[in-house]
Amino acid sequence: MYILDLLIVPIKAMKTRYIPLLMIYFAYGASGFSGIAESFWVKKHLSLGATDLIALGVWLTFPWTIKMIFGQMVDSVSILGSNRKVYVYIGASFIAIGTVIMIAIVGNYQIIQSYNLNKLYIIASVITVIGFVLQDVVADTMSTEVVDRAQNQADIDKELAMVQVMARLSLGLAVFVVAGLGGWLLQYYSYETIFKLSIFIPILSVIGVTLVRLNPTPSSPLNKSIFFGGLAFALFTIIIGYNDLPYSQEIVFVISLAVVLYMLSSLIRDLEAETIRYIVSAMIIIFVYRAMPNVGPALQWWEIDVLKFDEPFFGTLAQIGAAVALAGMWVSSKYIIEQSITKVLVFLTVLGFFLSLPTLGLYYGVHTYLGIDARTVALVDTAVASPFAYISGVLMLTLVAIYAPTGNRGTWFALMASLMNIALSAAGLLTKYLNQWFEVTREVKDGVMVVTQANYDNLGILLWIVVLSGLIVPLLVIWKFDLKGEK
Repeated sequence: MYILDLLIVPIKAMKTRYIPLLMIYFAYGASGFSGIAESFWVKKHLSLGATDLIALGVWLTFPWTIKMIFGQMVDSVSILGSNRKVYVYIGASFIAIGTVIMIAIVGNYQIIQSYNLNKLYIIASVITVIGFVLQDVVADTMSTEVVDRAQNQADIDKELAMVQVMARLSLGLAVFVVAGLGGWLLQYYSYETIFKLSIFIPILSVIGVTLVRLNPTPSSPLNKSIFFGGLAFALFTIIIGYNDLPYSQEIVFVISLAVVLYMLSSLIRDLEAETIRYIVSAMIIIFVYRAMPNVGPALQWWEIDVLKFDEPFFGTLAQIGAAVALAGMWVSSKYIIEQSITKVLVFLTVLGFFLSLPTLGLYYGVHTYLGIDARTVALVDTAVASPFAYISGVLMLTLVAIYAPTGNRGTWFALMASLMNIALSAAGLLTKYLNQWFEVTREVKDGVMVVTQANYDNLGILLWIVVLSGLIVPLLVIWKFDLKGEK
């Protein structure tokens, strides 16, 4: 009966008015459709090394850290009489433009042949990310406005939490639907065709936002210090990044963290002292959990070059991972809502350590001694590990939804999301440092001539550092900031 109860919780909680909103989250999840094609195309056709790609990843997280600008616009600035739907339309347009640029690059269209492919790829990536950031801000804001407010506060809080869970389920369902599809289709279609097909993603967003119905929420006055402070920070980031100053990413990271913390403090200063303590402790714990470094693209390169994993197999891994992740999120939805943040994150941290061991075993050839095929190990590990990547995000979104102030929900969501994405920037910077200290290179050719030799000797130490730091550091922080008195 308990298992049956877990399975039907999301079904019982579903309401028709949620579906259009969930389509926007579905569109975001479907963005991974071209992910495998992009990874293999970049490896084959661009000269960007591991450190370059990690650095690009860090820069691509910064649009997510200036969400307070979009949040203020969603809360306070109407365009054509709308301060919700119009921004999703604008975001979908950006995604469509970025996709068209990628189609031209991958298809080697004549119009782009005089331009540097690396730079065009970066431009397309930035434009697309901005579109998703804008849509994400609006979707998160609307997630509090599809909830029935004509009920007691305890039921409202539960429904707010369940909407966040269903949003992740919608995203996970999209990942499941498209995860392996892109890799499998590469057996029959070109990279260009895959990117052409991905134009369905912004179309889904447009359909969803056109149909969504929201509780009427009055616009709030523009918070000039947050809005113009965010604009100044965005301009500063662009200038620093464009001029490629030494330690530009580190400078932007420190200043962005200071700016977001200052803005958050201005929003929570009127809350009760115990509530502030709880929110701050939760933010620190989740921030550190999300700031742990990863190996970077070198692991996938090694799997391609040494283990001979190809596009269809990566498609299979992605499909299995997405299916199990969706099932895991579905079954654990009740647990996530009812358990404490610290309990869930301790569980995820310890489990993540054990689930990292099979990858270490693959690198050191343990599967060969045991007579197990590497692909079998990868399939099983992906299936077991996949449900847990989404949960920390759901925890923070639930916390934000419960405490979001009326009239400033967009800004509140945006600032908290900015803080969590700054954590990902920290993870990216740490990953970059590790890859600089323990360099791993893939083979790069200029025509038939090998320009850079493949060297994966340092991959083992990278894996060990990532695995051990991901276990020890979060547990120490959770112990230090344990949320006494939480649910």
